[in-house]
Amino acid sequence: MITLGIGATLGLLYGWVIDPIKYVDTTPDTLRIDYKSDYVLMVAEAYQTERDLPLAVERLTLLGAANPTEIVHRAILFAEEQSFADSDITLMRNLEESLQVWYPLAEDNAP
Repeated sequence: MITLGIGATLGLLYGWVIDPIKYVDTTPDTLRIDYKSDYVLMVAEAYQTERDLPLAVERLTLLGAANPTEIVHRAILFAEEQSFADSDITLMRNLEESLQVWYPLAEDNAP
């Protein structure tokens, strides 16, 4: 029993302190919701300047397979909950409104 406890302690010490896992080159879809919301805000800021909706959609798809409008909506809900600046929430809402009327071209799927 004592040996088991010592082994578990040494294993945890090694795994957490001596040689912990280092995440390198992970994709944005693995981010926590607070970082995803910051990313969506950055996309909204870029969209405000560039006005390139297909590029904004491409950037948002890095956050997962969900519909880009849904990704932005979740980010807005989190931003409101966390009291982001009103100007930031407005930028995200503008992006969400643009996404709601945007439809990808059928040509993109042509052979």
